[in-house]
Amino acid sequence: MTGTAPQHLQESSAATDIKTKPFSIRRIRVGLIITLIGFLIFLLGTTPSLFGLDRSPVIGFIQIAVFLVGLALICLGGYFSIMALWKNRPISIAVDIGLRTVCTGYVIAVFSGMADIFGFGSHLPPKVPYFGEWQATGVMIGQAVIALGFLLLIPWKRASDHSSGK
Repeated sequence: MTGTAPQHLQESSAATDIKTKPFSIRRIRVGLIITLIGFLIFLLGTTPSLFGLDRSPVIGFIQIAVFLVGLALICLGGYFSIMALWKNRPISIAVDIGLRTVCTGYVIAVFSGMADIFGFGSHLPPKVPYFGEWQATGVMIGQAVIALGFLLLIPWKRASDHSSGK
């Protein structure tokens, strides 16, 4: 007898150590990297002068499309990061509502930003698409809805509180 636990007890001990970790560090890192890349792309679309790429006094179709792609990556990375906090816990209804709210906010931002291109903005074709005040307000409302959805995704109780029945 060497004083060590049998092999099957050692394996189950290692398995419970893995399961008691409240979240996945790798998933959080990947989500934050995607979010950071999305933020840089969002900045490139909104203020290309930061990168020395400003060629027009107005915000046109390409800039709108670029910052909407950046916003999509921010939403995707934020979702990955926050959902990693739910590891080994049941997902609540609020999380489902939050995910749908994030998606709805993004749809609001896309349709507000691309209103002229879709044909229901104030600068209809053949005019040059222009990102105006109403479109900016719509995109900001979409971003506020996205933020509300992310608040619903956050696990407010600790993992230890959930497992002990509190």
